Amino acid sequence: MKTVMITGCSSGFGLETARYFIDKGWSVIATMRKPVEGVLPPSDRLRILPLDVTQRDSINHAVATAGPIDALVNNAGIGWMGPLEGTPEDTIREIFETNTFGTMEMTRAVLPQLRERGGGAIVNISSSTTLKALPLLPVYTASKAAVNAFTECLALELEPFGIRARLVLPGRAPSTQFGTNARGKMDEAGGIPEAYESIAKEAFSALAGTADAQITEPKDVVTAIWRAVTEPDCPLRQPAGADALALAA
Repeated sequence: MKTVMITGCSSGFGLETARYFIDKGWSVIATMRKPVEGVLPPSDRLRILPLDVTQRDSINHAVATAGPIDALVNNAGIGWMGPLEGTPEDTIREIFETNTFGTMEMTRAVLPQLRERGGGAIVNISSSTTLKALPLLPVYTASKAAVNAFTECLALELEPFGIRARLVLPGRAPSTQFGTNARGKMDEAGGIPEAYESIAKEAFSALAGTADAQITEPKDVVTAIWRAVTEPDCPLRQPAGADALALAA
């Protein structure tokens, strides 16, 4: 039986990915910064572990407790939607610590065991915002663009060891809380600066007007992750969702 370790499983794509892999017969290590009971159905192939990807001790403990794995899905991330001028320095650092450095450190922690066994897969969750520049997203997009470059270089570096590194780039998924949480964080930081209000209004209107056929459903992302983990010939980059596919075309 194969085992996958997935970060950020308390909600959204991580939660749905954990459910999917369990249904497919895999053993799942579902990690959460603050474990929540009951979000995943009971299974003898499921373990829930606490993990804060910004803390080295937490990473080491989770990886040691998880034991041997066949795949790592770096899904944990935080969103942010606001102009650079209205983004506190601490918030910028927090976003990069989680989205970028957390992905790098989790990868670094599991590489020795994958390399010694001569195989495995690392799937990093990026964003379709890296495919087209948008206002109010300079910090978030930069954190994910760094993940793209990291993964592309890593794929070349790990190929001789039989380890695959892949990217999944989800589009906008209104059914998850990610976007709502991102805007909420901006409100907590003081809201949109007055000088940027017209830009923000236009951006939010454009998002609200997105047709239902042009959004991303969790199943789009989950199936892309499944392909990235299980199909050796899967492309390095996989846009996931109708809107992401349109941007990549």
